Amino acid sequence: MPAGDTDCLFCRIVDGDVPADVVRESERTLAFRDINPQAPVHVLVVSREHHASAGELAAADPHTAAEVLREAAAVAGAEGADAGYRIVFNTGAAAGQSVPHVHAHVLGGRSLGWPPG
Repeated sequence: MPAGDTDCLFCRIVDGDVPADVVRESERTLAFRDINPQAPVHVLVVSREHHASAGELAAADPHTAAEVLREAAAVAGAEGADAGYRIVFNTGAAAGQSVPHVHAHVLGGRSLGWPPG
């Protein structure tokens, strides 16, 4: 089933039209390495269906929202980020969301410090 928005980069990745370094897949999600990593572990977990933001996804499909979080934790474990990892959802351009398709950044593999950014 197509992800939805043909203008959306992540929908095109989900559909297989754009290559990505996929690290994990589930029925509702796809996880792939960020092309501009900000930490040794930097993987994006996206919903297969198009939803613009985490809030929109949670309202429309709470089961998939939960699966995105489960898969993010599974990615962190599989990538060896057991010492600690961060899951980040950016919403809107002012927060740094460059692709308007919900995606969780899984960051780890080094001390991440606080506050971020």
